[in-house]
Amino acid sequence: MNELMSFWAQWLRPSAGLPTVQWSLLLAAATAAGYLVQRYSGLPKVVGYTLVGTVAGLAGFGGAVWPLQGIGLFLLELAVALVLFEAGGRIPLRWFRHNPMVLVQSIAESALTYGAVYWALLWLAVPEHAAAPLALVSIAASPTVLTRVVADTRAAGPVTDRAIVLATLSSLYALALSGAQTGLMNRPALLWQEAVYPVLVVLGVSVIVGALLSLVLRLALRVMSPGSENTSILLLALIAAGTTVAAHMGGSAPLAALLGGMLLKQFNPRPWAWPRQMGTAASILTMLMFVLVSTVAAQADWSAPVAGVVLALIAVRLVAKAVGVGVGNVGSGASWRQAVWVSCAMTPMSAIALLVASQFAAADAQTGALITRIALPAILLMEVLGAVIATLAIYRAGESSKPWAMASAGRRAPTEREPS
Repeated sequence: MNELMSFWAQWLRPSAGLPTVQWSLLLAAATAAGYLVQRYSGLPKVVGYTLVGTVAGLAGFGGAVWPLQGIGLFLLELAVALVLFEAGGRIPLRWFRHNPMVLVQSIAESALTYGAVYWALLWLAVPEHAAAPLALVSIAASPTVLTRVVADTRAAGPVTDRAIVLATLSSLYALALSGAQTGLMNRPALLWQEAVYPVLVVLGVSVIVGALLSLVLRLALRVMSPGSENTSILLLALIAAGTTVAAHMGGSAPLAALLGGMLLKQFNPRPWAWPRQMGTAASILTMLMFVLVSTVAAQADWSAPVAGVVLALIAVRLVAKAVGVGVGNVGSGASWRQAVWVSCAMTPMSAIALLVASQFAAADAQTGALITRIALPAILLMEVLGAVIATLAIYRAGESSKPWAMASAGRRAPTEREPS
């Protein structure tokens, strides 16, 4: 592909640059693939997006640099921030006060996932300085994939809601801890007080940026209509600004957006709909996010020795999350059957795991290379397989309003509208 692009660049000189043309064509192909996958198989569009990105990555598409940097990193962080802001806006903190076992369930599954993956990697002779970051990568479920699956299956219900909440909280833990651990890499052993300081910095900066974001939006919602086009533009612009500021000041941009959405829910408890005008912009960024993740992950150094470690990590992670959700299910108000489907819905890994892995790869080149060899294949596999498993879980839980038979056969009623 690099040779083809070099030949093309000799006679084609677009005003916006050749990479813009490449990414535009890639997104066009991803759009068509996502539509066809959903229409003829009933699977969510994200599977089609990922397959296109995977083919481009395996073919040697050089439009994505690893570790993530520059405009690619910003666009990925912005897309994740939009998804997490929306997810955070759906989490009322008073829910944890009335049902604290949901929070216990979240902590249990994240802690068990970290411990199980960490010890499994040590048993497989992965160095400790790489096993700990990989365990943090494994914590992060993917609310980005899960929200797309929910949208494509038109799902609603207790399993869907709890899976989104648990996936969002696991992302919060992974972003906060990984941001702190990258600051401790290549440093001598520290006292526990010194080790806690980076965690406080990441959380402090993210909380401040998130609080400012939620406060400004709260003031705007007092005078602006939630469904207004101007409100949509203001929301997108503020999240973009917060993404830039949080990352520059040592915080986590996606974490700041998540906390901003949660705080806005407290400041503005009245239900408010995600602005309709945000749909197109958010969809484009989301599609770009999935294509970028799969393109980068497909360029990993695939080899047989690493394959065993990757498969072991995935297997241990799946079991740990299932056991963690089950352990925390006691007294949480959900049945055991629902707990099984919740754990299945939390299997995807995607953009947040990639951001965490990219942080470690940028912080230490030597350790980052080992982390990259294991993390990228695992992320790519679980972006596809996780989306499929989450879709099956939602249908088996009976929370989709879109029958699987109709979706897989590609039949639509004459009055049915195309899903967004």
